[in-house]
Amino acid sequence: MSAHSQEELKPIINRLARAIGHLEHVKKMVEEGRDCGEILIQLSAVESAINSTGVELLKDHIDHVVVDAVKDGDTEAIEGLKIAIERYIR
Repeated sequence: MSAHSQEELKPIINRLARAIGHLEHVKKMVEEGRDCGEILIQLSAVESAINSTGVELLKDHIDHVVVDAVKDGDTEAIEGLKIAIERYIR
């Protein structure tokens, strides 16, 4: 991850901040005793936001880290990516 600049990571950080804010709202809904159906819909939206953030992070990692690793013949970085993908999709 250290190969990324703050500017490159800014969209990921912004997505995470929005998901955190959304999750805080869901927590408040639970505390207020709101309808379970509404809460489940909002939880699904949070889950989708987090998953799409993961996909964007993966794309960015491939574009900036894996491409360089392939050019340099760094098979360790590629194996690390495979492990990360396996863990992510579980």
